[in-house]
Amino acid sequence: MTSKERMLTTIKGEEPDRVPLYCWVFGFTAPEYLRWKEKGREIVHWYTMRLEHIHTLPEPWDLKRDFKRVERWLSIGLDDVLEVSVPWSIHPDVKIKDWQEPPSKKEPYTILCREYHTPAGVLRHVVRKTEESQGPGWVVQPPHPRIFEDFNISRGVEHAVSDPEDISKLRYLLQDPSSEQLAEFRERMAQIKKFADEKGIMVQGWSVFGMDGIIWLCGVENAIMWAMDDPDSFQELVDVIYNFDRRRTEILLDTDGVDMVVQRGWYSSTDFWSPRLFRRFVLPHLKDLVAIVHQAGALFAYVLTTGVMTMLEELCEADIDLLYYVDPVQDDVDLTVLKERLRGRFALAGGLNSSITLERGSPKEIREAVHTAVRTLGPGGGFILSPVDALFPNTPWENVRAMIEAWREVCNYPIPR
Repeated sequence: MTSKERMLTTIKGEEPDRVPLYCWVFGFTAPEYLRWKEKGREIVHWYTMRLEHIHTLPEPWDLKRDFKRVERWLSIGLDDVLEVSVPWSIHPDVKIKDWQEPPSKKEPYTILCREYHTPAGVLRHVVRKTEESQGPGWVVQPPHPRIFEDFNISRGVEHAVSDPEDISKLRYLLQDPSSEQLAEFRERMAQIKKFADEKGIMVQGWSVFGMDGIIWLCGVENAIMWAMDDPDSFQELVDVIYNFDRRRTEILLDTDGVDMVVQRGWYSSTDFWSPRLFRRFVLPHLKDLVAIVHQAGALFAYVLTTGVMTMLEELCEADIDLLYYVDPVQDDVDLTVLKERLRGRFALAGGLNSSITLERGSPKEIREAVHTAVRTLGPGGGFILSPVDALFPNTPWENVRAMIEAWREVCNYPIPR
């Protein structure tokens, strides 16, 4: 089987030639023998094009590097996926004003300020510039507030969207891609499809922000309180994000070469939302998007790293094809119970915690975790072994190697020559 055949067979709930091992990378520090050089400089840290619209990388990452990463993973027998994200634009009548305010006795950090002057009024976004050093490979804080960005949540002073009056202004910032953006996206997709067809690689598109987009815009506490205190206007905000997601998903599906659409759900778990709020504000639009994607002949994946057992029936009702990610450590999931309750209704990726087991575990602990996951979730198909939820700059290569060796052992898969 090619990697694509193996991944698609698994996601469709059938049994492949072996359980796939797919490692999503987020600044992963690659071992020396897998690196390559550009203009005499080693490419040490690996990323993916999924990150381009929501993170500021410490160095450029492009399709050429994406292709190189795929080739390196395939060379040692792992599976890989090419990822794409869909651009958007802001209304041409919107004017942007950026400035900074220096630290003061009241505020010890530099304040980054951005105003969007829209036809419906001014949308103001203010965050702290913390400037901490996370070490080589990690994403960095952008030089100005961006409406969709993880740095917003903990550093927000004034979130971009704070009340119902901001919703009409927000619409001007969530416009369809410009003609130039669409042309560039389609050209990129043509290159991706050509490479993916040649190498036998699956392509997945990240076009759905969902509740993650709302948390980026509003902050965690503001969003949750808004949903409970004024559910009607909060529904209006949810609908705006849904329409934005749906339009970009339709663009993605209208472009040849995408096998699966992915919706972010890191901020839609029970860490943030009760099952009742999930059913009201997440599930209806999730079901609609799944139906649109299935009608176009593609698969649909959803990301949820905690609260999987609590939301299991809702995810089944949504008719998703794959869940990223099941984590037996941070989500305290009994894999045997999960498999019994799931009954093959959608496929699973995960099974191995990254930040604790893979980063700090012993070779024996890693081997046991890999064997348990593969032996429990692998029989019958529908399981992709995948560190939850990425390989990071501080993920030790020796531990990644221990994971790979354990995977080869339990799958009876020899080292490629």
